[in-house]
Amino acid sequence: MDELIRGLSSDGFVKISAVNTRNLTEKARNIHMMLPVVTAAIGRTMAVTSIIGNSMKENGSSITVRINGGGPVGTIMVVSDNFGNVRSYVQNPAVDLPLREDGKLNVGAAVGNDGTLTVIRDFGFGEPYTTTTQLVSGEIAEDFAQFFVESEQVPTACALGVLVDRDQSVLAAGGYVVQLLPGAPEELAIAVEENVHKSGSVTSMLSVGTLEEMVYRVMDGFNVKIVEKNSIEYKCYCSRQRVLDAVVGIGKAEINKILDEDKKIEVKCRFCDKVYTFTKNDFVEN
Repeated sequence: MDELIRGLSSDGFVKISAVNTRNLTEKARNIHMMLPVVTAAIGRTMAVTSIIGNSMKENGSSITVRINGGGPVGTIMVVSDNFGNVRSYVQNPAVDLPLREDGKLNVGAAVGNDGTLTVIRDFGFGEPYTTTTQLVSGEIAEDFAQFFVESEQVPTACALGVLVDRDQSVLAAGGYVVQLLPGAPEELAIAVEENVHKSGSVTSMLSVGTLEEMVYRVMDGFNVKIVEKNSIEYKCYCSRQRVLDAVVGIGKAEINKILDEDKKIEVKCRFCDKVYTFTKNDFVEN
């Protein structure tokens, strides 16, 4: 089971949220049959979306992240519940690009940077709250760091990573978000930045150590205390009744037209690829 933990410095000025998402990223890869660069893009997005979703403590709340940078991957969509469980969709899962000069997956080119990052917070009541910012690089982590600064005016360091094996399976995945709280001295920002640089990549830390060890390493010198731990997973909330209700929404005339032509209506969930089949009998009482 994957895990999300939150920590707070002893002086109360710096907080960190971190996730290990190897299993749920691997599940997403298998569901969507993604090639490595797409797996990396989706994996990074799921990690940070889980962190944001878990910060929404209202029961039934959720967050939807939508990224479209104009790259060949197309639209990326990730939804998290208030526990940090996520589900994902990608428009073009079979994108394949040459590696960057440094040998790493070229996520920025796959996603593109000529577009937007949209975050929709649904608190379960009232209208959802939507924030949109321009993409910086398409590498995801930099884009979210900028999002936090622009939308919440909170100095933020964001690091995300996905390590893909030669057989295209996920070896390691996760990330962390470090934020300064109101009243934090300016020198703390410098200390956090230095820690982030010397800590190394997310995947290198998670490949050889635990999630807690990564947190302590990134927060070295801050006397961090772990204040919360949660198990997280890839979790789709689709059901036959929910899909049926959605189909009914297209209207009787359209439903009857499809049934006359095909004798059935098939709907595939874009988050888990489960296929639901409905026949005329399913609409008798609807």
